[in-house]
Amino acid sequence: MAKKDAARRTTHGTPAVVALDRAGVPYELHAYTHDAASGLSYGLGAAAAIGADPAHVFKTLMAEVDGALVVAVVPVDRSLDLKALARAVGGKRATMADPGAAQRATGYVVGGISPLGQKHRHPTVLDATADALDRVYVSGGRRGLDVALAPADLLRLTDGRTAPIAR
Repeated sequence: MAKKDAARRTTHGTPAVVALDRAGVPYELHAYTHDAASGLSYGLGAAAAIGADPAHVFKTLMAEVDGALVVAVVPVDRSLDLKALARAVGGKRATMADPGAAQRATGYVVGGISPLGQKHRHPTVLDATADALDRVYVSGGRRGLDVALAPADLLRLTDGRTAPIAR
């Protein structure tokens, strides 16, 4: 292993980064400091801090569809359409997951939940706007760390699918 890779694992060795390294997927890490005083959400704060278009930065939300946890990944400048998410996974009713349940199921804290490297695999739906992008930014598994990767790689690593789930 190269020294650069060893340093990356030591500094940012979240389960998400480890999963990317194991899969051999090309990605870029973007560490930043979240400015709580800015009044911006974690996602919009991340976009501002790393200088990325908010439409390219995606937040990971946990929802329950018919009682089962589902991962929804939507642009930080948009909202999750719960009815569309339910339809996308063949369900009838979706609600936002309890934050504590989301943290226990993923192994990540709210504001740092990554769709990658979760403790348990859940159905994952990436908003269809990602189809037009070369890369997306998602949480790297902790607050203040985003990872940029190709949407196709994100879908492959999560066994995910795309659907229009943002409004």
